[in-house]
Amino acid sequence: MSDLVKKLLEAKVGKVWKDEPLAKHTTWKIGGPADILIQPSDREGLITTMREIAAHQLPYRVIGRGSNLLVRDGGIRGVVIKLGEGLDHLKIDDSQVVVGAGYSFIKLATIVAQQGLTGLEFAGGIPGTVGGAVYMNAGAHGSDVSRVLHSAEILFEDGSLAVLSNEELKYSYRHSILQDERKGICLEAKFQLAHGERKDIVDALATHKDYRRKTQPLQYPCCGSVFRNPTPHSAGRLIEEAGLKGYQVGDAQISLLHANFIVNLGNASARDVLTLIEHIKSTIQQKFGVEMHPEVQVVGEG
Repeated sequence: MSDLVKKLLEAKVGKVWKDEPLAKHTTWKIGGPADILIQPSDREGLITTMREIAAHQLPYRVIGRGSNLLVRDGGIRGVVIKLGEGLDHLKIDDSQVVVGAGYSFIKLATIVAQQGLTGLEFAGGIPGTVGGAVYMNAGAHGSDVSRVLHSAEILFEDGSLAVLSNEELKYSYRHSILQDERKGICLEAKFQLAHGERKDIVDALATHKDYRRKTQPLQYPCCGSVFRNPTPHSAGRLIEEAGLKGYQVGDAQISLLHANFIVNLGNASARDVLTLIEHIKSTIQQKFGVEMHPEVQVVGEG
């Protein structure tokens, strides 16, 4: 592994850390160390990184801003790639938007709204990067990425590149083929939006952002929604009706503001959060006969 670090530093792919605590890189402020953490400085740095990882036959994982992610306390073996600066370009051509995977999804929604383009208002309250949104078909307020994405450039595990259409990504609820069938990293996304009344678009975006501020515990570290909504139910409503708001394990607490959020009150561990998740699942199953499925990705060693 030290050989990989040496090669990446020689290739000047970007920032490289050894044994870096991932609590510094997740919105939950939880997570043990990554053996190697790499933040590529540009597209070529990322491609070189992936090819070196493949050559060394090491496991890897990609993160953006670390939302929707729980890293276990033992951390992650192998390599973690963090996308951000260097992959945050943006080009708007009429109603078509081409944007780098490291670009903030909320910022993108704000910029296109100001340009009078409609289609991404739902993203105003979704933390994370464009790449993460493409990867998991992020959505809110009755819409999601699959409604507006034209295509995405993908870097695959072997270092090869391809542009996949919306249809080829085989989107479903919070899922794309990049998660399992064809594992890969989004480098760039192309969105097909539509022209609309700028004031109406900006107002809709502001309404979504205001709703997020009022209903989500953003003053505490959290990951976003923990559970998928078990159709036709609302995950948050079921948890609240079960009387679990405020239930706490260590410094991990079911939010008093929104029951589908687990907040870190200061020093929560991943084990605290996982214990809380299991308690929620068993309680909802017992009380309502409904099976709950986490939306958050749990990674790493215990």
